[in-house]
Amino acid sequence: MKIKLTFIFLIFHLILFSQNGEKIIVFKDADSNVPIEDATVLILKTKQILLSNSEGKVTFVLNGTSNIQISHTSYTGITVRTTILKDKETIVYLKNNINNLDEIIITKQHPQKILKSLVENSINKFTIPAKLKVYSREFFKLNGTYSNYNDGLMNFQLSGDPKKITTNILVEQNRSFGLIEDDIKADLLGYNLNDIMENYYKFKYLEPILEPRAKKEYDFLIKSYSANLDYYIMLVTPLDDAKGLLDDFTIIYDKKKKIIIEVNTSISPSVIAKNKDKTALGSKNIYKSFFKTIYRMDNSNYYLISSREEIGFERIDKKKTTSIEVINYFITTNFSNQKFSFKENEVFKDKTLFNKKNVILSDYWNSSGLTATDEELEIVNKIEENH
Repeated sequence: MKIKLTFIFLIFHLILFSQNGEKIIVFKDADSNVPIEDATVLILKTKQILLSNSEGKVTFVLNGTSNIQISHTSYTGITVRTTILKDKETIVYLKNNINNLDEIIITKQHPQKILKSLVENSINKFTIPAKLKVYSREFFKLNGTYSNYNDGLMNFQLSGDPKKITTNILVEQNRSFGLIEDDIKADLLGYNLNDIMENYYKFKYLEPILEPRAKKEYDFLIKSYSANLDYYIMLVTPLDDAKGLLDDFTIIYDKKKKIIIEVNTSISPSVIAKNKDKTALGSKNIYKSFFKTIYRMDNSNYYLISSREEIGFERIDKKKTTSIEVINYFITTNFSNQKFSFKENEVFKDKTLFNKKNVILSDYWNSSGLTATDEELEIVNKIEENH
């Protein structure tokens, strides 16, 4: 009898594990078979939000079954049932909805004026008050070597109104590895967590192309999606005779709801190449700059899904040139329009998680919503070992 009961228990355990075990989905382009980065995955049962990494991968654990909603600005969205995830790892192919022959949209208004209207309308549409559970991850590279790392799980309470946001932050867990040298602290370009939401919710990164002089420095162009009738793409690129380190901008927006869905900015190699390096002591010569945010309209709620920022520059010191690179990831793993309660002494007020003592209660990074790539895991493990 004992053997039979043990056998039955083992079978039950295996069935339960198969339903509740870790699942991996890898998203690939149906035509090219390349991994798809930044696919947003919403598990409807738990409301957990995931984002595919550069390997196209998301990882999650789910009790029971659920529908999974998959979306990406460049691909046709689909909804699948977790029952199709028979194996631990499943490849899901998405159909690209961008055609190289997208139409150029001719408008009566200048695109910059349309952009100003989009920004204003988007700001007013944001759901506030709101609670965002956020996972952040940051890599710091000094003179070509990854030397520091931090990540954390936080709750952001957004209050007030869209034009004047108040942010309170509670840090649930965090970890940091590596020691920032004294002469690097001032140049650590990590998240300033106390104003980051204001920057994202007021589209601060678009300010250079909203200025009146931008019409003389940039070319504005609006194009349509071939297979997504709801979205338009606005491309804003520096003119050939424009001076300075000017970014290329790509803004994807919902033309019916008049809200911004995605913002990309980067400095092209050609722009960097034609700018002379600064030689004054303390000068910074940027050689890489990238920024991306993704927003989501879910029923009547409009909020930030994710951001990614990368910057690399060389700083001119007295006797040497110091190379610094920072890569930041930021993802909303759960959204709620409910407020949470907290005590004033629980609010995190420092600039970055580097300033906070490690608080590790669980392996939260494994359920963060952003699966680390093999390369990133190797970097984290190496920094942790050398710490």
